[in-house]
Amino acid sequence: MKNQRKTEIKVGVTVILALVIFFWILGWAKNFILTSKEKTIKIRFDNVAGLEIGDFVTVNGVRKGNVQDIEVQNNEVIVTVSVNNNTDLRRDAVFGVAMLDMMGGKKVDIKPGLLPESLDFNKIQNGSFYSDIPAVMSFVGSMQDDLITTLKQVKVSLNSLNNYLSDKNLNNNIKSSVENVSLLTEKLNILIDENRQNIKKLTSNSLDITDDAKNFYQKNQSNISSSIKEADDVLKKTDSLVTSLNSFTAEIKAKNNSVGKILYDEKLYDNLNQSIQQVNELTKLLLEQLKDKGFKVDANIHLF
Repeated sequence: MKNQRKTEIKVGVTVILALVIFFWILGWAKNFILTSKEKTIKIRFDNVAGLEIGDFVTVNGVRKGNVQDIEVQNNEVIVTVSVNNNTDLRRDAVFGVAMLDMMGGKKVDIKPGLLPESLDFNKIQNGSFYSDIPAVMSFVGSMQDDLITTLKQVKVSLNSLNNYLSDKNLNNNIKSSVENVSLLTEKLNILIDENRQNIKKLTSNSLDITDDAKNFYQKNQSNISSSIKEADDVLKKTDSLVTSLNSFTAEIKAKNNSVGKILYDEKLYDNLNQSIQQVNELTKLLLEQLKDKGFKVDANIHLF
């Protein structure tokens, strides 16, 4: 009886220790914390793609908490995460759902930020979904039809190019063109060899002409500068003369000078026209008298 009781006590203690170890391992794996030393953050995502309750929350890659809740609201997903109370997050912290490992697990990764202001834990934060291998494969799958069509078109293009390059006439033309280029190059080399001395002399003459022009400029630099200055003065005087002529023309048109008054005086024009007519009449009268009986002048002159 006594041995049986000892056995029952051993079994009970073993079971209790096993349960303690089990819950301790479970809490370590799922990041369960019995104390209240943790902070809760709500994050808004457009897509979480396989994120589950209990997944890790990391800060710069270091595990600091886990996912507490995932809730779908309209077209958004609100994820509630908990982090250790000593986690320092700033107002510009960045939240994202990233791939945990190559097996496809997910985690919420946080970059703590640099601003001096602390994060407002009562406000819902905005998060982003970082594309992973499954997302890329899904994107490639959505483009499968387009890829097949593109590959078919590439195949047709390669076949056409192959047929074009395998054309005997084209190959003969290319070969003939290469031979012509080679022959032309050979003749050009011969021409250069035959005229090497002439080319050298031409180059030397060009250098001499350049030196002579440089020496001429250096010797006559002051004269050239003086000529340019005189030409500039002439241009300035010409501009002044043109300006004066324009001003004089404007004064003539405005009748502000004698020439303008003479040219644009309508009374003077009428008087001149009338005088010319009178001279014409007098001339006719004199001619008639000369042809008839001569020129007679009756004049009564009273001196006193």
